Amino acid sequence: MPQASVILADLGDVVHQDAIIAMMDAYSADPMGDAKPLSDYARSHLLSGLREHPTTLVFLAFNDNKPCGIATCFRGFSTFAAKPLINISDFYVDPTLRGQGIGRMLLHAVQNEAARIGCCKLTLEVQENNSRARSIYGKFGFTQAVYAADTNAGGSLYMTKPVP
Repeated sequence: MPQASVILADLGDVVHQDAIIAMMDAYSADPMGDAKPLSDYARSHLLSGLREHPTTLVFLAFNDNKPCGIATCFRGFSTFAAKPLINISDFYVDPTLRGQGIGRMLLHAVQNEAARIGCCKLTLEVQENNSRARSIYGKFGFTQAVYAADTNAGGSLYMTKPVP
């Protein structure tokens, strides 16, 4: 097991800023990310955008003081439960360290923060073909959302529409 630790990032800390850019660039370049590095625009605007967004939570994993994982999250709100939630928007672990528990450590850190602030649930979306991530999430207790009002309706689908 690596000597890894997970922290809630301080977006004003230069070391954390560098780690966020490094991890998001690596995730973007990953086949399960965007399969190419961050654009120049994203690289130059990501930190200010995260700082300006009022619900940002970024968890960083470090192995021997080197960044090795990230969970970029945003607080949301469940109207049906009338409680906050945390959505995991980006989740990445350095491929050379996968399978060593760092992903679980990140998920536990997110879950602990969710419990601390009174959240009712964690949410995320994952590519159907990302079997490794789906397995990790499943072992952690994530399931495809099916709503109790109509369990025959199937699971929830994540949909998107670009804004012109």
